[in-house]
Amino acid sequence: MITDHAVPNALRRRAGAAHRTRLWDLAEVRWATLASALFLAGLAASLTGLPDWTWWTLYLACYAAGGWEPGLAGLQALREKTLDVDLLMVVAAIGAAVIGQVFDGALLIVIFATSGALEAFATARTEDSVRGLLHLAPDTATVLGPDGERDVDAAELQIGDRILVRPGDRIAADGTVVSGVSDVDQATITGEPLPIDKRVGDDVFAGTLNGSGTLTVRVERLAGDSVVARIADMVAQASQTKAGAQLFVEKVEQRYSLGMVVCTLAVFAVPLAVGADLQSSLLRAMTFMIVASPCAVVLATMPPLLAAIAHAGRRGVLVKSAVVMERLAAVDAVAFDKTGTLTTGRPVVNEVWSVDGDPDQVVASAAALERVSEHPLAAAVVAEADRRGLAVTAATEFAAHAGAGVSGRVAGRRVTVMAPRGHRGILAPEARDAIDRMQADGMTVVVVGMDEVAIGLLGFTDAVRVEAADTVVSLTALGASTVLLTGDNAQSARRVATEVGIADVRADLLPQDKTAAVVALQGGGRSVAMVGDGVNDAPALAASTAGIALGGVGSDLALQAADVVIVRDQLSAVPATLAFARRARRVVVANLVIAATFIGVLVIWNLVGTLPLPLGVAGHEGSTVIVGLNGLRLLHRSAWPRAAVR
Repeated sequence: MITDHAVPNALRRRAGAAHRTRLWDLAEVRWATLASALFLAGLAASLTGLPDWTWWTLYLACYAAGGWEPGLAGLQALREKTLDVDLLMVVAAIGAAVIGQVFDGALLIVIFATSGALEAFATARTEDSVRGLLHLAPDTATVLGPDGERDVDAAELQIGDRILVRPGDRIAADGTVVSGVSDVDQATITGEPLPIDKRVGDDVFAGTLNGSGTLTVRVERLAGDSVVARIADMVAQASQTKAGAQLFVEKVEQRYSLGMVVCTLAVFAVPLAVGADLQSSLLRAMTFMIVASPCAVVLATMPPLLAAIAHAGRRGVLVKSAVVMERLAAVDAVAFDKTGTLTTGRPVVNEVWSVDGDPDQVVASAAALERVSEHPLAAAVVAEADRRGLAVTAATEFAAHAGAGVSGRVAGRRVTVMAPRGHRGILAPEARDAIDRMQADGMTVVVVGMDEVAIGLLGFTDAVRVEAADTVVSLTALGASTVLLTGDNAQSARRVATEVGIADVRADLLPQDKTAAVVALQGGGRSVAMVGDGVNDAPALAASTAGIALGGVGSDLALQAADVVIVRDQLSAVPATLAFARRARRVVVANLVIAATFIGVLVIWNLVGTLPLPLGVAGHEGSTVIVGLNGLRLLHRSAWPRAAVR
């Protein structure tokens, strides 16, 4: 994991930080692949009738390739006076080989090696994405000094330095605007869907994108202390905290492992002490170790969860591990980001207010200018004109005014599309009232003027996803509460929450505030799934019980910090995934009951009677087959809960 000091250090080693771990780079993956290949080769040799020594050799080589690392880790744990299930599995696999069941032992080794490889890869990719976040800020910055401009490494900026930010540049450091006016897209930090006007005295953040104006910014934080660096640090710490989570079987491994070892020794030593011969005592102890080994319990858990992961993948939902699938089943609260998650992240014209009752003239006049503008609101105005079927006249003398709006001539008349600030004094009272009402409803408002007279207002909102309300209804039907966590303003948040049916709304949140809200919910006994898409959501995704990212619009860091990625960008897949995880949990519980019953019956038979070794092996393997087939039911297409998606 990335340590507390890794973030500032990574800023100074950008070339190394840009490296992206490939699957084959990991030793765990290479050993698991080799073990799997040897296992398949051994199986082929056995089925084609080759001499026994051939497939025995291949299976034993599989043992060595896939079992040496967990075996070594188990021995190291043993030196610290602890037992883990990895060592127990290796011992059980060796015991299976001793009594001739080398195939079963090799299969167990492959399952454990593959699981460890997947976990190692997920961890490595998360660390890669945390390092990649640091590249949101530019490598260099233009510092203004007594000798003019000079370019320096962004990591070397000092508090008090003044940096020049040109139009279209990313801001190199957290700071305060000391001169200039511009609009800054800071969605990566706050999640706000539209650029924010920045003037003297306003704060700006490293990694955010400057608009059409030029700013001079005084540096207020060192590179390692910037908001974007702290986001990376929070993701790393949250991921490290969650890395300790384990499957149910692993939570009881210490007691079970110790109990099995003690009982095996007792089964061997007690009969020997009362006069039994060595061979019969050893055979009874070996039989006990086989029938009591947790192979069926492990297979009762992993195959159903892996089958569930495979089925979810076919539905466009990537669940990163079996542990994640288990966590999803426990989720009883879902926290949503707003922009890009419940909404599309694209502004639309929500309301047109006209002074003289002619809204089409307001839209057509604004669209004439916005056709040549690159501002995010421009496309929404043009789309509204197209929707209304309006003829739009070409504009001349177009000019963009940083942080204010645009102006030009349309059919010989001067037209402006400006922010309300600075115009309220010349607006009619009814126009000011309309602005207040629209802003109270969470809209972004612009004033459309003609020949220095306001002719109307345009109110913009972020379009809510069509399936958002049904998704909330489906989650409620599953018994999961919902909450909205957003960096946007309270008015916009309340509007969206009301439209989709969420009562708990928390707005104006920075990334650390979102993370704190998720942690507080979990501290209250809730299992929280965080659903988001942006860099600013990544710490909360990592800190939640199960982070769910929308793959179609999600940032790279969000996709890596999340435990689940919805590839097809369908919000309705969230309740479906939770319902499917609960079904997988029910299958796992049923399998554990079956496996425990078989183990209990066979162990009692072996202790109070004489259980023939072949029958013990048959019973043990029979339970494995049963739980395996039961788990495979999750691969059937009917297993996906259609009812959860409305």
